[in-house]
Amino acid sequence: MTVALTLALSVGVATAVFCVIDAVILRPLPYAHPERIVSMETRAGSGYTQPASWPSYVDERTQSTSFKALAGYFRWRDVTMETPSGPVVLQGVHTTDNFFDVFGVPALVGRTFLPGEQEEGKNNIVVLSYDAWQKHFNGASNVVGKAARLNGSAYTIVGVMPAGFRFPLSVHDAVYTPVSRNLVPWMPHRGSHWLRTVGRLKDGVSVEQAQADMAHVFSNIGAAYADTDGGRRIRVQVLEQDVNHDSKGPLMTLLGAVLAVLAIGCVNIAGLLLARGVKRQREMAMRVAIGAGRRRLLVQVLTEGVVLALVGAAGGVLLASILLDLMRTFLIKALARGADIHMNWTVLGAAIAVAVVTSLAASLYPALRLSRVDPNRALKAGGSAGTERSQHMLRSGFVVTQVALTLLLLVVAGMLIRMVTRYRHTDLGFNPSQMLAVDLHPAPVKYENSDVLVDFYQPLLDRVQQIPGVRAAGLIDMLPIESWGSNSDVHVTGQPPNPPHQEMLAEGRMVTTGYFDAMGLQLHAGRKLSPQLDTIAAKSHSAVVNDAFVRKFLPAGYGPSVPHIDDAAKAEERTAIVGVMGNVRQDIRQSYLAELDYLVDELPPMERAAALSSMVLVMRTTGDPKQTISAVRGALHEVDPSVPLSDPRTFDEVIAEQLVFERMEGWLFGIFAGLALALALVGLYGLVSHEVELGRRDIGVRMALGASRDRILAMVLTRVAWMLGAGAAAGLLLTFAARKLIGMVIYFEAQKEAGGFVLLALALVVAGMVAALIPAVRAASIEPMQALRTE
Repeated sequence: MTVALTLALSVGVATAVFCVIDAVILRPLPYAHPERIVSMETRAGSGYTQPASWPSYVDERTQSTSFKALAGYFRWRDVTMETPSGPVVLQGVHTTDNFFDVFGVPALVGRTFLPGEQEEGKNNIVVLSYDAWQKHFNGASNVVGKAARLNGSAYTIVGVMPAGFRFPLSVHDAVYTPVSRNLVPWMPHRGSHWLRTVGRLKDGVSVEQAQADMAHVFSNIGAAYADTDGGRRIRVQVLEQDVNHDSKGPLMTLLGAVLAVLAIGCVNIAGLLLARGVKRQREMAMRVAIGAGRRRLLVQVLTEGVVLALVGAAGGVLLASILLDLMRTFLIKALARGADIHMNWTVLGAAIAVAVVTSLAASLYPALRLSRVDPNRALKAGGSAGTERSQHMLRSGFVVTQVALTLLLLVVAGMLIRMVTRYRHTDLGFNPSQMLAVDLHPAPVKYENSDVLVDFYQPLLDRVQQIPGVRAAGLIDMLPIESWGSNSDVHVTGQPPNPPHQEMLAEGRMVTTGYFDAMGLQLHAGRKLSPQLDTIAAKSHSAVVNDAFVRKFLPAGYGPSVPHIDDAAKAEERTAIVGVMGNVRQDIRQSYLAELDYLVDELPPMERAAALSSMVLVMRTTGDPKQTISAVRGALHEVDPSVPLSDPRTFDEVIAEQLVFERMEGWLFGIFAGLALALALVGLYGLVSHEVELGRRDIGVRMALGASRDRILAMVLTRVAWMLGAGAAAGLLLTFAARKLIGMVIYFEAQKEAGGFVLLALALVVAGMVAALIPAVRAASIEPMQALRTE
């Protein structure tokens, strides 16, 4: 039973991880000839990631000669779609008309985009993803040709993509629409970089040829438009490499971890079967003595191994299914192809094969040994069977191997857990407890002839602030921690010119006055934004900045005179920096970025509907923020029933979502390390128990000759301590040797971490000594006369 359980645990975790690696790395992307699809990584001259502008994309598409199709796409904001079951928020992917040509996947129902359908007047069409079709239209076959409303505008559904098609791969429940100037007002501006590109190579064109072609195109565009495109660089790579770039290293390390668990399980099984074989040595000798052939004995032992393997494989498959279900939320959010991960027949067959091979391999040595046993010698050996020095060394080697691999897993799990804990306790610039974030998506078309701020946002804020338990509420267009990347070059009037070919970027945000109180931010200099002072009626725009902005752009600090940003030709129209607020971390893994916050009231009323079509309501409460969700839903329904309450989250949940990959790794490594520790301790306990049982006569003789019980106890524990010490030392050496592999998951410096590693090794040794204590005490309790009478 112990062997089957060990096998089930080892094979179960291995199968689950193999399913992940198969779906994410080994399985081809779900497109036609995915090896011909390439992504373009484009960077500004100073190294920042910088997508294409619309004019530069048109130039790239016109001048390049390597592509069968070169498409543009962007994921900016979610869209609200009216469905038969009511308004829902979907992930919008906005593309050029040749987008689907890149992937070579035809629509399941209807069609995809036709040439020219990104032009104004032709682009009010939508293609549904399979998920959106099934979830919100019940898979109706007559959905093609039906009218739909996206963000309040009329669209026509022209097609549905087949199950499994997604791009970007991280999107779910998506809709695809042609890009339009109505959606992207800055579309004509060459200096606005927002469009990502993906292409399908022509037959016979290599990635290297495409790279040379695009480098030449970029050089031409940079020479023609030096101010906006000068120095830009491009790297063409196969899409699959781009998709797996961030996850391949950690997943390979995860594979190494699960192979270590499998190795520990195999060693444990081998030790258990070897001990079992020693116990059965006299039984097998008796069978040989009464006529059983050696072949029959070998077949019997191996048959028993196969039965154990099948039982273990069944348990392993069940455990793998449970693990995958538990991991599903992590996987979908952490990996681009996480939604594609499930148990499949190939991995299932591999799991059974692994179980059978493992069990047979572990059974082979004792089976061969038992089949060659000399009946006369075995029957005469009596209680001394299995006490040879070579067998002692083999069993000790099993323990040393288990302890070494267990220590390696404990080290990695400990570092991952510590890393996640450190991120969770990072100084964010605000206290995330008792805070709630709610995405809002009012339809722009509904407010295009009115003021969305006056007619929707302000009435909603008034109602929310009256909800019992709400201390403060405000709005921002991009939520801190989860949203960053809307930035632009900044130069402060009077400061030295920016270094050539180096972007001096600052993040830009649109906020309401209540946002700063909701975040709990302190004013460090100047004044806060004010609707009475900072509106379109004023001569200049106004903004508040953070401390990181002051350090980057105002080396002398924020003085008594109000600095201005050179963002307008006339001095009186330049943006005035009226105050300095505390820092807020935009990305949990990065230090604070320079930030400019503008008041939404400064936008002209007729432009607010489009600019404010997606905002985030931020609330700070006196108690559990989730208790206010029902009241917020009611307030939203009172103001505009067509706006769905989209995914209300506490800020603790927002932070957890940003660390989902690290949490998954820490969770899995923790499981693996715990399982490895359990297997190692069980193996150690079994070994010592086995040694005590085999050595009963030897112990009885020692005690008959005068050895005390304390001496016997010390003898057993000393042997255990040597095995544990050797295993811990081997584990430390293995950790040092595998530092590059571990570095794919978490960076560490072995010299600085050495003290912690040693303490962990000592803890493992202590745990092993405790596990060995019971059989050691049993050895010291043996009665000499009874042991000597034992055959």
